[in-house]
Amino acid sequence: MTKKEIRAAFKNNGVQLGADALVLIEEDIKRKVNLMAKRCKDGNVKRLTSDLYFIALGKINARSFR
Repeated sequence: MTKKEIRAAFKNNGVQLGADALVLIEEDIKRKVNLMAKRCKDGNVKRLTSDLYFIALGKINARSFR
């Protein structure tokens, strides 16, 4: 997600977004993506596909994803 897309999401909902808030949002996105990557590594996922996305989300098995 780009800065432009983040700004647009807030603008479309009538919320002003300060520069410092944008930085925090970007840092939060980075943390979440890094956590997803770690879950994949811990789950021995070599290639993340849509079928395995539940692992990146931290779901124990595919049934809990549904």
